[in-house]
Amino acid sequence: MYFTKKQSYFLSQPHQPFFVLGLINAVFMMSLFALSYKGLVTLTIDTLNFHVYSLLFNVFTNLFIGFLFTTFPRFCQTQVIEKAYYTKIFYAQTLGSFLFFIGSFSSHIFLLLAMATLFVSHIFIIAKLTHIYKTGHAQEKQDPFWILIAYYYGLFSSLLFILLELGLELQTLAINTGFYLYIIFLTFSVAQRMIPFFSHSYEPKSTNLIAIVFTLLLLKTIVGSLDFPSIEILVDLLLALYLLREFISWKLPLFSSPAILWVLHLGLFWLPMAFFISAFTHTLELFFAQDFYFMGVHLLAIGFVTTILVGFGTRVILGHSGQTPHADSIATKIFWFVQVVVLLRMLVSLNVAFAWGADFLFEISLSAWLLLFILWSARYAKVLVFGHHISKKG
Repeated sequence: MYFTKKQSYFLSQPHQPFFVLGLINAVFMMSLFALSYKGLVTLTIDTLNFHVYSLLFNVFTNLFIGFLFTTFPRFCQTQVIEKAYYTKIFYAQTLGSFLFFIGSFSSHIFLLLAMATLFVSHIFIIAKLTHIYKTGHAQEKQDPFWILIAYYYGLFSSLLFILLELGLELQTLAINTGFYLYIIFLTFSVAQRMIPFFSHSYEPKSTNLIAIVFTLLLLKTIVGSLDFPSIEILVDLLLALYLLREFISWKLPLFSSPAILWVLHLGLFWLPMAFFISAFTHTLELFFAQDFYFMGVHLLAIGFVTTILVGFGTRVILGHSGQTPHADSIATKIFWFVQVVVLLRMLVSLNVAFAWGADFLFEISLSAWLLLFILWSARYAKVLVFGHHISKKG
């Protein structure tokens, strides 16, 4: 009876199981990547494809499902998602994650089965979000519309990765589509709606903000996939300048916000900063043949996406467990530690570019990523699984 009660609470709200699954995947998938990178494990999938796919569809997708299955019905002003529906999605995501992890080092057939399972699960996610979008009573549905667009591109990227594993030469397109048009655009679409709302910022946004950002990200995906670096540099600069001007115009209380808010502001401004740095490093790579080892990509993935997810996730975990969405000293330290992970990953790229010979930075950076998700899990796992309140100590 006691176990049944705990299990029932674990599945009582959609964010709980998906957050837990995302956190577990963040640790296990990155650990397997590390073992492969060091030559200790041979994967049945290209190491880069494993790294990108596992983060996109095993980590970030689950964390976002948890957030959006909770908030998307509110965006559209309709009924919450039925428990029977989201639990089936959770079981499918869990099965897909397990098969992907096992198949990555044991069987390519298992790997393909896992990717097919996650692809079908993604279809059912989109089906539910689309139904909510169409039946919701909200008069303004621009933001939900673009969130759906991001999910459709995620589905397209998932298909491209499957075709890639079947032998088609689609690596760059699959990665760029999944990264820029799915995860980066999805994070931006949610952030541009929620962060001004949380911050009580009522400054008007640019009328075509999301459409312009989507168009530029689409252009970046195309020129990046076709290998036109000079045009990609220009697109990076346009994104950086446009986003920075827009974010400044919101007049967010950057220096007077509690930690639960400033972490979101920090994550938001990592977006234009990452595109500025991407333009700069791509320019050096183009003219001086220096390899900055995906610096811009990782600033987006960790500085922007991970910071935003940790901030949003902490807020949702506290708010939906009946606690005040307030970041105590431990949560604040976790927020700062995300930035340490960002800076460590920057050092890895600089080490490659300038041949410092400090290859140990890779292990430190990867260990910091694992420690981040272990600490976040340790702080909030009991809330997600059992509903325990956070201790006020610390």
